[in-house]
Amino acid sequence: MSVGTTQTRQGLAGRLAALARIVELGPGKVEPKLLADSGQLLLRAGDRLKLSSDHTVVALAGGTGSGKSTLFNSVSGLELSPTGVRRPTTARTHACVWGLEGAGPLLDWLQIQWRHRFARASALDRGESQLHGLILLDLPDHDSIRALTDTEADRLIQIADLVVWVLDPQKYADASTHRRYVTDLAGHEAVAIFVLNQADRLEAEELAECVADLNGLLRREGVADPVIVATSAITGRGVDSLKAVLAETVSKRRAAVQRLEADLDRLTLRLSKLVPTGEIPAAPASVDDARRIGLTDALCDAVGVPAVGEALENVYGVRSIEWIGWPYARWVAKLRPDPLNSLRLSDLRDEIRGVAGDSVSAQPAEVDNAVHALSDGLTSGMHEAWQNGIRDAARSRSAQLPQVLSEELSEIAPRLDRVPVWWRLLLVWQYLLVLLFVAGVAWVGTTVLYGVLGIGKLPSNLVVFGETASLPWVGLMMLSVLGLGLLTAVASRNFIVLGAGNERDRLEREMRRRVAGVAESMVIEPVERELARYNEFSMAMRSMRG
Repeated sequence: MSVGTTQTRQGLAGRLAALARIVELGPGKVEPKLLADSGQLLLRAGDRLKLSSDHTVVALAGGTGSGKSTLFNSVSGLELSPTGVRRPTTARTHACVWGLEGAGPLLDWLQIQWRHRFARASALDRGESQLHGLILLDLPDHDSIRALTDTEADRLIQIADLVVWVLDPQKYADASTHRRYVTDLAGHEAVAIFVLNQADRLEAEELAECVADLNGLLRREGVADPVIVATSAITGRGVDSLKAVLAETVSKRRAAVQRLEADLDRLTLRLSKLVPTGEIPAAPASVDDARRIGLTDALCDAVGVPAVGEALENVYGVRSIEWIGWPYARWVAKLRPDPLNSLRLSDLRDEIRGVAGDSVSAQPAEVDNAVHALSDGLTSGMHEAWQNGIRDAARSRSAQLPQVLSEELSEIAPRLDRVPVWWRLLLVWQYLLVLLFVAGVAWVGTTVLYGVLGIGKLPSNLVVFGETASLPWVGLMMLSVLGLGLLTAVASRNFIVLGAGNERDRLEREMRRRVAGVAESMVIEPVERELARYNEFSMAMRSMRG
């Protein structure tokens, strides 16, 4: 085998490997009929490439009365196939082999019956060594009654390395041949030959006119450069020309590869509808950071992360007043009427407290919109089948997504009715100051009664509480207690506001992290798998185009 043929086979192997990848990636994107045709081509190519590369399978195909069998006998030089004029006489395919060695497995694959296999004996091969390696098949007539139930002719036309279409002057434009076969030959010019047989029935001018008309007809049907040979199987006219064309094909040992390449080219045109041949930029291998952040933001809005954070701040603010405010101020506030009651509105404080008992929930419609926006931004320029595939991948778990988000965030949502330990300690400190102030009031009262008004005499161990000299100091102590309590309340309030803001930031960061994790596993990962599938399909298509 020549270096060029080896390189051609290697290139063909790469294209077939690409087609195998397309068949693997195609379900759901490629129509089943096209996938089935691709799979059949892979099987046929695998079988043919494993068989003899030194033999070229040439099939003589034609309709009833075209003289196909007579031409077969004329080329082979033997009376091998029965002939007839008005009715089909070839019921089964006959094969004539030039060089039988190594042809057996190939003939078995072609399903040629043993009794219909013939080999040119060495004595008869003198002068025809250029045909060594030729396997010439005489197919059943494709338009016969038998062909309606027996697909042998169709099967061998599909797998032969080279098809020689035998046409007669009266029916060379027959619609059944052109509609069923010739229109499928676009791109197969290298592996198809057209023989205008029974040329002895025509004058020279008539023959030239028929050849020109057939050439124009074939070109209009998509055969760019048809090879046409005029023959007469009865007189032998043109048979040597046909043998020369066959000998050239056989000597190159490339017909099998060319046939597979032509079939691949035709299949590529059909598949190109899914990946246009123009320069379409490849889809990203992964979802970029901007879209990840956008999806996370949208899902955070759908699940109400900002609302939960704001509720945290509000609840902390309401509850802090009950715990760390200066007790005297709280007691006075309770004596004032609540303006909300006069408006007959519900207690906002109770509503804010009620947030503590609610679980975090996601809005399904907003979640679906966020997922839809992500997929739409990634599918620009793709075929509709791939756009739908990526959209379906993004939404593959959208039904569970709201519930998963709700459950995930409910786990970390803080108990807004909890009271920090330092609030309790601060409350103890505040009431301690209240007790000190009450003690100061009692001291002043005792001094006034016993030291100023002299209404009685104190026990010796309590006489200090009746000395009037202690009044300034006790008053100073009481003022200090009041100032210290007020200062404590103001400072604590500031710490509460600062702490609530920090807690809100921490909570929102953690919730965003959880939302991003859920988005990654339930939306982004399926989308990236589908993007990888699309890019692999596109790469396989480029490799298949060669």
